Amino acid sequence: MAKSRTSFVCNECGGVQPKWIGKCPDCGAWDSLESFHEPAEAATVGTVAGVAMRAAPTTGDALGLLTGSVPINEVEQLEVPRIPTGLGELDRVLGGGLVPGSAILLGGEPGIGKSTVLLQAAASVVRGGGRVLYASSEESPQQIRLRADRLLGEGLPGAGDLYLQADTSLVRIVDEIRKVQPTVVVLDSIQMVHRLDLDAPPGSTTQIRRCCHDLVQAAKISGAAIVIVGHVTKEGQLAGPKLLEHVVDAVLAFEGDRDHGYRVLRAAKNRFGSTQEIGLFEMTDGGLRELDESGLAIDSTGPGVPGSVRTATIAGSRCLPVEVQALTATGFLGSAKRRATGLDSSRLAMLIAVLEKHGGQRLADQDVFAAVAGGARVVEPAADLAIAMAIAGAHHGRALPAGTVAIGEIGLTGALRNVRNLEQRLRELGRRGARQALVPAGGASKVGIPGLEVIGIESLGAAISHLS
Repeated sequence: MAKSRTSFVCNECGGVQPKWIGKCPDCGAWDSLESFHEPAEAATVGTVAGVAMRAAPTTGDALGLLTGSVPINEVEQLEVPRIPTGLGELDRVLGGGLVPGSAILLGGEPGIGKSTVLLQAAASVVRGGGRVLYASSEESPQQIRLRADRLLGEGLPGAGDLYLQADTSLVRIVDEIRKVQPTVVVLDSIQMVHRLDLDAPPGSTTQIRRCCHDLVQAAKISGAAIVIVGHVTKEGQLAGPKLLEHVVDAVLAFEGDRDHGYRVLRAAKNRFGSTQEIGLFEMTDGGLRELDESGLAIDSTGPGVPGSVRTATIAGSRCLPVEVQALTATGFLGSAKRRATGLDSSRLAMLIAVLEKHGGQRLADQDVFAAVAGGARVVEPAADLAIAMAIAGAHHGRALPAGTVAIGEIGLTGALRNVRNLEQRLRELGRRGARQALVPAGGASKVGIPGLEVIGIESLGAAISHLS
């Protein structure tokens, strides 16, 4: 048996050091090095975890593999066909579908719907003529069958090419990939898979590091797209070494509040598409249902409510109407609370300071709570004006006129700045029923939307004057 050696991997950047030191020399993070054991001799190319892999006849050509270096202008451009998952929102985030030979890491909180969306996507791939291997290290085939009966219903009998495997051994999983030769592989989850030749428990840095490397190698050799499910920490970050995110081709995050039905799929990394696109889903009794832009639409024609302001946020190529809500309550001077849900808490604190300095609001002794309705998340500065107007309206018990929306970034001087895609935002809000829009003065003259009155605002103080 090959001798093992102890190295130290950084949980922040994935760098490997021969000995433990307090500060990682690669990224500068303190106390981030964790020990792991690795054999002196790694598996040779063409084998994964001791199992010989036989590549499909067209794998090398499809993936455009090179054995030597060539000038970049001599590299042949290949059109690799994507594998549609049958879920338009998932395909949108992936950039058009799964790429053969790629490895995708999907993370999210327990119970958020990771296994549900992957099982629905697996069934859609099978219905499209593909073959899927669903390998679970946490559930039995009977448990997965029960979920499939609930989600797929009458579509289950036609899922003959959807293979289930319940195993925690990476060797047996990779061997099953060789036998089944699937189009797509789903592994749920990487934290429970292990290699017997490593003297470490499942979920440890040593096991996760080596198993992930082997799965990526298996994807490149077999030509199958492998989707790996990963656990998250209490802070919402993917558990395990940062190396996981470096070696895979795409990192997807499934977000949402379990108290609400909406789920948002984001791409933190994507080698085959944009990281700006998001996918919208709604959790129902029959599984996850896709939503379009109208899924988060808000009726902006109703009566104005103090502390509620409508705005629009841009996510990739789509525009989402959202409602920002705020509440102020009497607190204690010097220890007032500032709480944000679905918003950047640091940005909220800055806007409160600007409201006090340039908006004439006294909030030092007020507890301020701000949230995005429906469980959505807005982090772009274009929502600054809506947040500030909601806080000021809640504080004075005043509201914007019915059908009025607010879009704009607020600077530290209280001046309003232009935002990107202003016309797209206003068109979407106008289509949803908005009749009046407060926007930065610099962009008001450039936008003309039929049926929507666009009012240019120079400063935060001028915007607050529209509250009635």
